Amino acid sequence: MMHPGLPPGWAALVGVAVVVLSLRTLVALRKPTIEPQVRRAAHSAPGTIMRHVTALGPWLLLLKIALVALFLLIVTAGLFGTPIPERNLATALTWNIWWAGLILTIFFVGSFWCAVCPWDTLAGWLVRRRLVRRAPTNNSLNLRVPRIIRSVWPALLLFIGLTWLELGTGLTTNPRATAILGLAMVVMATVSLALFERKAFCRYFCPVGRTIGFYSQLAPVELRPADIEVCARCTSLECYHGTDRVEPCPTHLAMGRLTENTYCTSCGNCVSSCPSENVVWRLRPPSIEAVQNARPHWDEACFLLALLALAGFHGITMLPLWEEGISSFARLVGDSGTLLLSFSIALLAGLAVPTMLYSGAVAATRRIAGIAVEYKQLFSGLAFVALPLAFTYHLAHNLGHVVRESAGIWTLVFNPLGAGMQPLSVAEKQARHMDLLIRPELLFTLQAGLILFGFWVALQVLRHRGQRLLPGGVLAGFTLLPMILLAIAFTGFHLWLLMQPMMMRL
Repeated sequence: MMHPGLPPGWAALVGVAVVVLSLRTLVALRKPTIEPQVRRAAHSAPGTIMRHVTALGPWLLLLKIALVALFLLIVTAGLFGTPIPERNLATALTWNIWWAGLILTIFFVGSFWCAVCPWDTLAGWLVRRRLVRRAPTNNSLNLRVPRIIRSVWPALLLFIGLTWLELGTGLTTNPRATAILGLAMVVMATVSLALFERKAFCRYFCPVGRTIGFYSQLAPVELRPADIEVCARCTSLECYHGTDRVEPCPTHLAMGRLTENTYCTSCGNCVSSCPSENVVWRLRPPSIEAVQNARPHWDEACFLLALLALAGFHGITMLPLWEEGISSFARLVGDSGTLLLSFSIALLAGLAVPTMLYSGAVAATRRIAGIAVEYKQLFSGLAFVALPLAFTYHLAHNLGHVVRESAGIWTLVFNPLGAGMQPLSVAEKQARHMDLLIRPELLFTLQAGLILFGFWVALQVLRHRGQRLLPGGVLAGFTLLPMILLAIAFTGFHLWLLMQPMMMRL
């Protein structure tokens, strides 16, 4: 069963808006940029709710217990339930609901999922042997993470490996493999917690956590000091070291110096441990962090480009032409059977082509600028342009699946093993296909709006970061033209993907 794509009329409207925004940006780049004075709401309703959830241990514990119970139910269904993917809770909930819903929640509550992640919760219970309060230090070897892996390179490699498993081996249609993958994540989190200090798995290894961390740079919420002067006078740093009852920051963050959401897991330890009650959730303009505040690093830049590349690659593999194309390529290279060799080559190409296009645009920008700017510095600083383009397409793509493929999920909640159930008939698939959670017109509006919003944020990233890195006066607009054209190209590609008929996940 195929999903219809975005109507051409919607794509045309987005295309016109993209041209208008590009021209306005080129004009604006010829003028000096004035960094806006951002006012943040420190006492917002969402911030108040999240503060209560993270500060009150029992509420957070109850939420963790509920998610652990759901995770164990998913594992049980995957290991012992029906192998029919659309009739098994493990595959239906994990790949149709959880992943799409996770991306959506990032836009509203940032990295809060990491605070209640069942993988980390189970690892903590197994190693710390405590439900609440701080555990003795001898429950772990507390080794320092070796410098060679103290980056996001391990998470990036695991992210690519997870994509290879998901798309190359048919993991999304295999309940048992889905359950084993979930257990493997728990094992990795547990071993990491038993060996290394704090939560090295969350900061350096978890591909889901690092994806959430980078995407949360676009979130309209942040955990920050209410008064930076209070943090400046603080000498005890309970937010970093913890207290007798509260664990330290799991990812080595000091609140007084925190400027990004990237490595914050929203666990609330700093909220509970601060003696001055100076840590608050607050609202901010969406994307302000990606536009202005986030610091560029080489490994992080490569992760952002991988997010952009793999988001598009996921879309390509769900097109009708994918099967024909990969089969033709397999015959060309003499591949047979599962076609894993052909898929692996295609995956590497899917990573290499966007990276080469971005690298070429950076090189062209540096050449046009004609000033002494290190290529690596420019590469890292402008890589944030990939973040909004990847996130909004990722969200628009998953939105199409979740509103069309969520029907029947409550049946699986009450029969998670799929006992006595048969594969979906053509009539049932057609009924699910027609039973959308929202009207098609609203879906298309949201998808088109998301793509346009991502492009607008990308232009803001280029404008502010470009003029900071390339002070070129009236030439700034022409200097950044290669990067603007790159953003236009990726936006056009994402629109084209959304316009194509798309295969159902299950």
